[in-house]
Amino acid sequence: MRRHTLVHSDGRRLYVYGELRGELPPAEPTQAPPALHLRRDPLTGGWVAVSPARNTRPQTGHADAEPDAEPDPVPDAEADPVPEADPDADADADPVPDADPDPDDVAHAGPAPARPACPLCPGGPEVPFSYEAAVFENRFPSFMAHPPAPPFPGWAGGVDVLQTAPSKGRCEVVLYTEEHDGSLATLSPEQVCRVVAVWRDRSIDLWSDPDHVVVLVFENRGEAVGATLSHPHGQIYAFTHLPRMFRERVDAGTRHREATGRCLGCDLVTADDEATERVVAKNDSFVVATPFAARWPYEIHVRARRHGVRRLGDLGTGEQLDLAQALRDVVLRYDGLFGFPLPYMMVAHESPGVPGPAGRGPDPDWHLSFEFFPPHRSPTKLKVRASVETATGIFINDTLPESSAAALAAVEVEHSRWPDRCVADIFTGGGLADRPCHPASPPTDRAADRAERADDHDQKRTTT
Repeated sequence: MRRHTLVHSDGRRLYVYGELRGELPPAEPTQAPPALHLRRDPLTGGWVAVSPARNTRPQTGHADAEPDAEPDPVPDAEADPVPEADPDADADADPVPDADPDPDDVAHAGPAPARPACPLCPGGPEVPFSYEAAVFENRFPSFMAHPPAPPFPGWAGGVDVLQTAPSKGRCEVVLYTEEHDGSLATLSPEQVCRVVAVWRDRSIDLWSDPDHVVVLVFENRGEAVGATLSHPHGQIYAFTHLPRMFRERVDAGTRHREATGRCLGCDLVTADDEATERVVAKNDSFVVATPFAARWPYEIHVRARRHGVRRLGDLGTGEQLDLAQALRDVVLRYDGLFGFPLPYMMVAHESPGVPGPAGRGPDPDWHLSFEFFPPHRSPTKLKVRASVETATGIFINDTLPESSAAALAAVEVEHSRWPDRCVADIFTGGGLADRPCHPASPPTDRAADRAERADDHDQKRTTT
């Protein structure tokens, strides 16, 4: 699948995947968001992103409504959108396309067609033509590749208490399809595979920047988590410092390796496999289960089985297809749980960049995981991250993880098995034709990896 790179007049990139069906119209350049910067909380050492320009975005109901607003509290994984951020801080709001008019969208005789209500649909301000899948840099970002200098350099008195920093990083919006309605549960197999291919391509590209320490693929679905448009889309943030929640996971893996000599990710895979009461669905390449210490009602983690799959770029051909099938299966179960499309927050935990003998690189014991956080604890009740949880970071789960897993496993879904599908490779440049997709075969090392994890587990039993 080909990737085409276009550039808006304000310098923001637009990546179009598949067939290129149009071009960007000229438009007035825009200035960088004013007062965009980071402020360090002296009480916690965490960072808070400040972006006042986000308040100027159009609201729900206007012709150019914003994609997501995210006014509600969010899970740990998204509560650290900045360097070493406090895990109890609210997440950033979603990116929003601009409301600038789109002149000469299509050169037809007669009156111009009516402007679409959704800014993510073809003809909108970001992608003014039909597309298969696309990614654009956020018009109202919290982080930028070239941010302005922070307006407050610090306390003039010279005491090291008040600190600011540039909001350096990246914010991208991922459009799964040009169709306005749908989700990972309703997209065709080809479309879901395309989404995984786009995530993987953007991840590899963003990780090529040596300044990036975390690349975070995520999605917010439903008004309960702040999404105001149903157009299937997600986002990707890249950070230049290690957020606190990621540092804590790295430290936990290091302590486990020092104490046991084993990989924490591999042991979690084994533990989830053996805890059949928490398994939600079967998958060759991923464990799909409610976590032992679930924080959110009906929380699900989709964790890579194979040691060495630390980031999306590490996935083999068969693993990419298994991931697409697993994610679609999870969302189908959510939609069938209470009989309506269940709102959720989804975060892909790729290994952050950590120091090593050859410089900064992925944590060797990290296993890639997609983690889902639905706020509903019943068809009519939502979990709210209120005073105690926000003040202490201690979550109170109103549901038993084993009971949640049983309810989700009992949902009858059509299992996603696509033997004639694969996740396409992405390429750029000219002179190449799209290559056909051949049925995927499992990685040759999958059986060996299972045996290695079994040996580790036997060793654990012997030594305990």
